[in-house]
Amino acid sequence: MKTKKIKAISANTMAIIVSLIMFIPIYLVVINSLKDQVQASSMGVDLPTALHWGNFLTVIEKGKLGQAFLNSMIYSTFATIIAITLSAMAAFVLSRNRTRANRYIYYLIVMGIALPMNFVTLTKVMQLTHLINTQIGIIILYAATQIPLSVFIIYAFVETIPRELDEAAIIDGCGPFRLFFSIILPLLKPALVTTAILSFLWIWSEFLLPLYYLNKSTYWPMTLAIYNFLDNTSLIGVWFRQIFC
Repeated sequence: MKTKKIKAISANTMAIIVSLIMFIPIYLVVINSLKDQVQASSMGVDLPTALHWGNFLTVIEKGKLGQAFLNSMIYSTFATIIAITLSAMAAFVLSRNRTRANRYIYYLIVMGIALPMNFVTLTKVMQLTHLINTQIGIIILYAATQIPLSVFIIYAFVETIPRELDEAAIIDGCGPFRLFFSIILPLLKPALVTTAILSFLWIWSEFLLPLYYLNKSTYWPMTLAIYNFLDNTSLIGVWFRQIFC
């Protein structure tokens, strides 16, 4: 019993220490964001002599973070919905119809998880379809990047749903779309929530796609707006380099 207690205490102590270490960058950012320019330039751990709440308004206004936040919400939400819907439909069809062609299609889709993106070819496609530098274009790009992993996760979950449910629904007069949306889709909630969270977080933090395919600053998401603000603001740039470089 004593050995187990010692191990438990040691594990909890280690977890607390690691948590405190990971909290240090957050503490530095919050504390120094409330200081004036002179105090913040040193990026110290001491508390500010006076709280400058106006710093946040300055960053939001000069960095245009309000519009960028709205753009990120639009891109992440709509791209996630599109990716999850298409992935669930594809995973259901490929799982239920085990033909050789469908097996190859499944492998081809899943290969997108590991294969790198060809930006030269993608740029040509975006130009030909007139989707470059458009919000709908970036949403389609985001959705496309999330389909391989989403299909992989949902496909495995569809395997656990008995085929007898499909047969019973068809006997009761369900067509293919009603079968999927009324019977199968509600049963996929655990997989859909998992893939939705992963897709939303990845899209929210993605940087390269908007950097290459969005030239208008009014279309920039949070990642690109913050990057541009860091690059153009010397003090913030110093903070960034001190923390991450």
